[in-house]
Amino acid sequence: MSYRITQAGKHSLILETPVMNAAGMLGFGDNYRDLLKYEKLGAFVTNPITYAPRSPANGTRIVPLDAGVLVHTGLPNPGMNKVISGYRAVWEKLGAPIITHIVVTTPDEIRRCLKAVDQEEIVDAVELGLHDETPPAEVERLIRVARDSVEKPIIVVLPFNAAQELAQAVINGGGDALVACSAPRGTARDNSGKLVAGRVYGPTIKPLNLRYVGQLARRSTIPIIGAGGIHSTQDAKDYLEAGAVAVQVDAAVWSLPKLLENISRELGGMTVTQPIDALDNWDGE
Repeated sequence: MSYRITQAGKHSLILETPVMNAAGMLGFGDNYRDLLKYEKLGAFVTNPITYAPRSPANGTRIVPLDAGVLVHTGLPNPGMNKVISGYRAVWEKLGAPIITHIVVTTPDEIRRCLKAVDQEEIVDAVELGLHDETPPAEVERLIRVARDSVEKPIIVVLPFNAAQELAQAVINGGGDALVACSAPRGTARDNSGKLVAGRVYGPTIKPLNLRYVGQLARRSTIPIIGAGGIHSTQDAKDYLEAGAVAVQVDAAVWSLPKLLENISRELGGMTVTQPIDALDNWDGE
């Protein structure tokens, strides 16, 4: 069974199983090759890539929480051109569609990044990460620039705190699919007593994002990919039942890399049947 993640036509992305990793979880494809069969995944999503190189964040990068973890990385990467030249051969051997996750803030960065990506046959789709505070009008403008710059499918990760208001802007701009949502931002105290800001991962995120997925699936004209707090096959099934066409597994793969592969195997070929009233209460209190 195949899963159409983006719309039909030249922007189409079809996967063999509706399960993939979230950006930032598996590096650029070389970190877990001895622990994970990438060919069993629906797709591989790269670590975030910026046009110019970025160094790792200073200070504490991981703060354990009672029910999860706070992570602050600084999005380190060698820059778009070096990522492609350095990992092209790795991606060719993975046996799964490649989705490059690109962090963009300006139209010029989008044009430069996507020009490089569009020339690479090994890359099957682009995933764009948006700054959390980008207003809807600017999001629509950025997505239009992206749409004019690349013929590959464009997947957009919605910021946790603005998923509802930005979804329509992405659709208006020509995006092909939505990820709901990015990990929320938070602040926690590390072992030294210093307050550290970062993104929060853990099982408690799932109920929040699951509600977003249910709401967006009812209103969106493009496919939704569910993400956040998936720690079991049932968690992934819940997202599919809520209306997602696929899921992305995040921080659980750091401690249990085989979990991603196992979920992918179990959901391959699965058909989700929703009860007629399944989504009636997604907007309720």
